[in-house]
Amino acid sequence: MHEWIAENHEAKTRIDKYIAEGLGEEASRSQVQLWIAEGHVQVNGSPVKPNYKLSVGDRISLVIPEPEAVEIVPEDIPLEIAHEDRDVIVVNKPRGMVVHPAPGHSSGTLVNALMFHCKDLSGINGELRPGIVHRIDKDTSGLIMAAKNDKAHASLAAQLKDHSVTRRYYAIVHGNISHDQGTIDAPIGRDPHDRKLYTVTDRNSKHAVTHFSVLERFGDYNLLELKLETGRTHQIRVHMKYIGHPLVGDPVYGRSKGLKMDGQALHAAVLGFIHPSTGEYIEFSAPLPEDMEELLAVLRSR
Repeated sequence: MHEWIAENHEAKTRIDKYIAEGLGEEASRSQVQLWIAEGHVQVNGSPVKPNYKLSVGDRISLVIPEPEAVEIVPEDIPLEIAHEDRDVIVVNKPRGMVVHPAPGHSSGTLVNALMFHCKDLSGINGELRPGIVHRIDKDTSGLIMAAKNDKAHASLAAQLKDHSVTRRYYAIVHGNISHDQGTIDAPIGRDPHDRKLYTVTDRNSKHAVTHFSVLERFGDYNLLELKLETGRTHQIRVHMKYIGHPLVGDPVYGRSKGLKMDGQALHAAVLGFIHPSTGEYIEFSAPLPEDMEELLAVLRSR
């Protein structure tokens, strides 16, 4: 269920527009209008019409119905596999690849590739997301795990919920951070000014913690290692913008001036977890992608 509370600047906004902006790429405005017509949206506990205009303090709830069965076609897309057994597969996802299909975008994703390669994936997350336990952004490269059966999926999901999965990232950021290491403990929620984005906010937000260490300094740029304690949407990107050091190349939260990259300079380098069957801790690493290595070479040559 999705829930929001209308704030002062959102008064008189149409409910269909408000929810469509709140969901971002998850649904179109026409899809939201259909959900409203079918009674899946309530304001203050009652259904409304698509042209309903919000008042300050309105409590909006949306229960997205189960998706209709769709055929996700397995595709012979090359995968860089870090590990695979009967329970789990760990893949080094390239920058630019979407993790799972979405309405209107049903091909070329990691799921399409996994379905071709594995033949067996867990069904807990439904037709569109078989095997998918967690995500990394389209323009972030690096390690992601997928479950090959429901038992493994439940185990991995529980570890993510308990924050016991090791997830370390490398990032190149703007600016020279004044200290060698630190922790960002700041809640993340939808940006009230643009509901397609996320920001640090106390309203309708979730606890979020990111630890960082400076690995190399290049004057106006730093190479960081970051460890996620929580796993909120866009967490590293939002937290680094919040402290004034956005990621190089970030098309949403970054800066328009300076070094550029095709997507944010962020790589999921280390992934570790307890194996669902053996109970042993296993950990995998993936080297920096070529585009980030090239960027570092430029910085080191200055």
